[in-house]
Amino acid sequence: MRADPRALRFSAAITTVVLALVLVTGSGWLLAAQAVVFVLGVANRSPYGMLFKALVKSAPKETEDARPPRFAQGVGLVFAVAGLIGYFAGITPLALVATAAALLAAFLNAAFGFCLGCEMYLLVRRLLPAAKMEVSQ
Repeated sequence: MRADPRALRFSAAITTVVLALVLVTGSGWLLAAQAVVFVLGVANRSPYGMLFKALVKSAPKETEDARPPRFAQGVGLVFAVAGLIGYFAGITPLALVATAAALLAAFLNAAFGFCLGCEMYLLVRRLLPAAKMEVSQ
């Protein structure tokens, strides 16, 4: 499956705004909503991506493999869940650090097109030959 890099950056920009709002408001519920978006992103059903497709009708000049961005959504989900645990258990440092880490990753992708989760995916594939075989099937 292929992905439109413009949609990925658009999604990262919205995610950046949402996570910044989470940090400003301290809303665990808003983080929970973003966690749902991450789950949908892992399933290749990102509502942000669907919004992009509804707004932008032009075809992308190039596409990229969708597996690394889906993996990155999973990484975002891990940080969102850690943040949720922090918010709902009253462990504020955990909530703030996990949310800020996800925010940083989203911002790097939105602003510079640098996807940390995608880079992690490629590193895992290089380091774990068994994972490489399993993913490529």
